[in-house]
Amino acid sequence: MPFTTPPLFTTRPTIRGTFGVSASTHWLATGTAQSVLERGGNAFDAACAGAFVLQVVEPHLNGPGGDLVGVFATAEQPGTPVVLMGQGPAPAGASIEHYRAERLGRVPGSGALAAAVPGATDAWLTLLRDHGSWELDDILAPAIAYARDGYPVLANVTAAITGLRALFQEHWPTSAELWMPGGQVPQPETLHTNPRLVETWTRLLSAATGSTRTARIDAVRREWSEGFVARAIDSFVRTPHRHSTGGDHAGVIRAEDLAAFSAGYEPATTVDFRGTTVAKSGAWGQGPALLAMLRILDGFGEERLDPSTELGAHTIIEAEKLALADRDSYFGDAAEVPLDRLLSIEYAAQRRALISDDASFEYRPGVLDGRTPFIPALQSDVAGDASTGEPTVPSLGERRGDTCHIDVADRWGNIVSVTPSGGWLQSSPTIPDLGFALGTRLQMTWLEPGTPSSLTPGTRPRTTLTPTLLLRGGRAVAALGSPGGDQQDLWQLLYLLRTIVGGYSPQAAIDAPAFHTTAFPNSFWPRVWTPGGVTVEDRLGDAVIAGLERRGHRVTRAGDWSLGRISMVGYEPATGMLLAAANPRGAQGYAAGR
Repeated sequence: MPFTTPPLFTTRPTIRGTFGVSASTHWLATGTAQSVLERGGNAFDAACAGAFVLQVVEPHLNGPGGDLVGVFATAEQPGTPVVLMGQGPAPAGASIEHYRAERLGRVPGSGALAAAVPGATDAWLTLLRDHGSWELDDILAPAIAYARDGYPVLANVTAAITGLRALFQEHWPTSAELWMPGGQVPQPETLHTNPRLVETWTRLLSAATGSTRTARIDAVRREWSEGFVARAIDSFVRTPHRHSTGGDHAGVIRAEDLAAFSAGYEPATTVDFRGTTVAKSGAWGQGPALLAMLRILDGFGEERLDPSTELGAHTIIEAEKLALADRDSYFGDAAEVPLDRLLSIEYAAQRRALISDDASFEYRPGVLDGRTPFIPALQSDVAGDASTGEPTVPSLGERRGDTCHIDVADRWGNIVSVTPSGGWLQSSPTIPDLGFALGTRLQMTWLEPGTPSSLTPGTRPRTTLTPTLLLRGGRAVAALGSPGGDQQDLWQLLYLLRTIVGGYSPQAAIDAPAFHTTAFPNSFWPRVWTPGGVTVEDRLGDAVIAGLERRGHRVTRAGDWSLGRISMVGYEPATGMLLAAANPRGAQGYAAGR
C-alpha cells in the first residue's frame, strides 16, 4: 500500500539543470558552485569552490581547521562509490594518560585538547587535485573575495557570538578581536571580513609552484602541513587557554602531527535496500549505522515503514535505537569492527525481533560471537538542543556549531556529497596568524582504555559526519546529506524510506515532518542520553504523537519546521535529467541548476 499522501506544500517541483546541479546549506556556496559549473568546471571543481566559501560564510559551522567526510562517483566509474576521508587522527601527544594527568574525566567539548589533526583543507585539495580540472587560485577566488570584501552575517552567527561574548572577552581575546571588532557583536546582514584568513590563503597560493597542476596543488598541501600553517598551530596551542571544563590547558597538536597526516580515499560500505544501493563511510564514521537501520527495517512490510503513521514512526524509532547502540558499542578506529557481521541479514533479523509494540528504555547493543560489547557511560542530567542535533550550552565555550553540507552533480555524470564540519568559531580560540580555529572532534573519544573509540594517538575519532550516495542500475543516481550531529543519519533514514518505499519526490521527502530518537549517548560533550526519548516536529500530527506517547515514548515537540537539514542532487533514472532539492527549514538551504 502507498505511504500517507504528503501535504500540498511538498509537491513543488525540484530544480533541474543541464549544466549541473548543486545544493548546500548556504546560498552563497550553492551560487558559487553553480557558477563554476556554468563556466565549464566539473562537480569536483564546483564542490571545492563552494566548500571554501562555506568556511567563510558559515564560520559557526565549519572552518579550515575542521574535518570532513565525502562520498562520490566519477563519470568514468559511475558504479563505484568512493569515500573521501578528511578526518584527522588524534595527535601523537593525545594520550589517555596525558588527559588524566590534566585531571579530566572526559575530553573537553571546546579548546585545543579537543582538536584532532585538521583534515578538511587537505581533503579538499586532494579531491581537487585528483578529480577536479581548475587551478587552485580560481577555486579559492570566490572565498577570498568574500573574506576580503565582506559577506552578510547570518543571524545564527550573531547568536553564537552573543552567547560567547564573555568567554571571548575574558579568555579568548584572539577570538574577540576577529569576531567582535571594536568590542561589538556583528549584527545580522551586516558585512563581516576575515583579513587574516585572506592572508593565509594568499600565502598558500604563493607556494603553488611546479610545472603541472598536480605539482602546484601538492606544493600547497605541503605548505599547509609542513610550512607556516603547521608552525602557527603548534606555536599557538602551547599557551594554556580556557576549555569547556572551566580549566585552562595547553593543546598537544604539533607541527609533526600535521606533516604526518594525508587525506585520502577508501572503498564505501554498502547495503542494498529494495532496489537501491546505499553507500556510506566505514565504521570510523557513523554511516554504517544507517545501513544497519535499513537492514533491520527491510524485514518489515510497508505498513511499518511509513514515517507519517504511528506504527511506522514507532518501528523506525526502535530500529534507530538498536543500530545506534551497536554504533556506540562497536564502531571506532581504535578497534577491529565486525562490520560484516553487524550488517548481515542474519544479525538484522535478530535485532528486528527485539522490536515490540512498546518503546524500549534500555540500551541494547547486540552480542557478537561471544564478545562483550562496550557499554558507554549513560547519563541523562544535562539537556540538549533539539533543533540542531548537538548540545547548545552558552557558557565556557561548549556552545556547539552544527555542520555544513554540499552536494554537486554535473552533466558528465560526476556526483559528490560532502559533509564538512569542525573548526567552528566557538570550538577553540582563533589562531591569530591564520584567521581560523581548530576543531573539537576528539570529544567523541573516551578516556577509558579498551573501547572501540578510546582516545589513541594516531587513530581517528568516530565522527558523526555521514554523507550518502545512492546507486541504481549500476550507476550513482543521488547524493545527499544533512548537518545535525548524531541526527544526520536519523533524518536521512526518513528521506530514504519516503523516496525508495513511499514514492515521494526528493523535495517532498525533505519537506515532510521529521523526528528522531534521543535514546543513545550523544557523541558530543557531555555525552548525555534520554532513555525512551524522541524529538518530533509538531507537523507529525497530534494523533501520531499521542500514539507514540501511549506506546511509552518520551516525546519532545520541537515546533513545526525545526528538524532536518537535508539537501540532495541526482539524476532522474528515466531521462537522465539532473535534479536538486534543499531544506526549507531556517530559510538557508539552497538548490540550483541550469
